[in-house]
Amino acid sequence: MTRKAIDLDGAVALVTGANRGIGAAIARRLAEAGAQVHVSARRIEAAQQVADQINAQNPAAFAAQCDVTEFSQVRAAVEGCLARHGRIDILVNNAGSMEPIARLSDSDPVAWRATVETNLIGAYHGVRAVLQPMLEAGGGTIIALNSGAANAPMEGWSHYCAAKAGLSMLTRQIHKEYGGQGIRSLGLSPGPVAGAMQAAIRASGINPVSRLTDADYIPAEWAAEAVAWLCTTDADRFLGTDFTIKTAEGRELVGLT
Repeated sequence: MTRKAIDLDGAVALVTGANRGIGAAIARRLAEAGAQVHVSARRIEAAQQVADQINAQNPAAFAAQCDVTEFSQVRAAVEGCLARHGRIDILVNNAGSMEPIARLSDSDPVAWRATVETNLIGAYHGVRAVLQPMLEAGGGTIIALNSGAANAPMEGWSHYCAAKAGLSMLTRQIHKEYGGQGIRSLGLSPGPVAGAMQAAIRASGINPVSRLTDADYIPAEWAAEAVAWLCTTDADRFLGTDFTIKTAEGRELVGLT
């Protein structure tokens, strides 16, 4: 991977679900690019561990306890950014889940709702909390970790597909309402990414994705590189859309060649 020079010096970012996998990789990459990064997770200990790892190389990270399904906690995380830095420039709505995987007739209503609340309602909470301070500052960037599942039904993934479809529309809606006021809204569909979620997918054995091999998955660092690039004006042609690195063109733009 040839990393592009990305300068986010002075920017303040909040990354949700940043205790592991893609979220942790995004937090590390934004910090490397010069941003002050607030690492948020449901468990403050997990968030602090990632922040400590970043700070061992570069003192640019802060931990925040944040369950995205609770608006009060999301608002508190945003207020923490504002209290410390006086601004928030980047929100990465990364927090997500897809368990338990099950066909609709076997799905548990409580678990189905919980997945939608994390993937979609949680993202809305982030958007709602950052919009006013971003608008007052003249702009900001909101990035949603999306999925090809937003556009293609996958057996056993009804909760995940429905939530990601909603998230894709939320990305477009933000751009529709606030794109003219400096709010940059983008989605990222990275494709299959190696991580803890893949163990659950494989264990389900329900659809073709469960039969992918290790070679079919990209590293979390590729998704992180794409997020960092989306924070720059080079990505402005994709505002209001879901950008993907599943294509050779997308990977080349990001520098994943």
